[in-house]
Amino acid sequence: MDTALNLSRAAEAAQLWGLKSARISLAAARENVVFCVQANAVYALRLHRVGYRSAVELRHELAWMRAMAEAGLRVPRPVALPDGGDIAELDGQFVSLLTWLDGAPLGRPGELAPVTDRPAFCCKLGEAMAALHEACDAWQPPAGFTRPAWDRAGLLGAAPLWGRFWEHPDFSATERALLLAARSRADAVLAERERELDYGLIHADLVGQNVMWDGASVGLIDFDDGGYGFRIFELATFLLRFRDAPDYPALRAALCEGYGARADVAEEELDFFLMLRAFTYPGWFKDRLGEPDTAARSARANRVALTLAQEFMES
Repeated sequence: MDTALNLSRAAEAAQLWGLKSARISLAAARENVVFCVQANAVYALRLHRVGYRSAVELRHELAWMRAMAEAGLRVPRPVALPDGGDIAELDGQFVSLLTWLDGAPLGRPGELAPVTDRPAFCCKLGEAMAALHEACDAWQPPAGFTRPAWDRAGLLGAAPLWGRFWEHPDFSATERALLLAARSRADAVLAERERELDYGLIHADLVGQNVMWDGASVGLIDFDDGGYGFRIFELATFLLRFRDAPDYPALRAALCEGYGARADVAEEELDFFLMLRAFTYPGWFKDRLGEPDTAARSARANRVALTLAQEFMES
């Protein structure tokens, strides 16, 4: 990442929103590069990964976030440009501005860094997930609403949303065969169940970096990968990174309890979607292996996917 170039572009973008003489500092460098902009208020300025989302997709993401904020959820609210638009473009890169959400992210996989009572927090997170899904169901999206689909094809089809996970170059022929067998069986299982599963708009990436905690309430950020999907996939996305934690059973039970006011969570469905979530990550990493700090994370993701595939095939 060219920090100086991104900082210069962030300063140029801030001017488009009329934020002159703002203090700008790097906040996160993941799929998007995010800067904290301090002016008359505090904002999050996002430099979006080039080629990842279209202008239409981004506008619809921002419309969705604005609707969720208006529904009372603790999410960032998009800040409009002086001409009323939501996104700008600088040298082929899209830029957007959001209100800053107070709190601290949860941290690395398996961590709940700012949390003292881990099960109690997970219960609150489950409640926040349920509130999000309820608000999504009550919202009428704009005409032509365009977002990714985390459906059966998006997870297990010939061209999954995050890539053909079984083709990760670090898999051996035997490992690739295992994943292909598990994928085929999982596709058949999901084909039988999908009509009975709750399906609708989901955040789809509620990992630690995207969940904020201020000591009292849960905040949700980064709707970049949000779209239509199975609601239980939302719970599995968070839980997958805690499978090796000593208190995993308590965290899992608490998350399901919090979500349970909206819908019961079947154990077998959750286990199944933990595997489907695990399958997505090798596909994600295989096209990013040259990026910094990726090799170790990719290897860990591959191990989890293979472990869950083996357990699934032996069940």
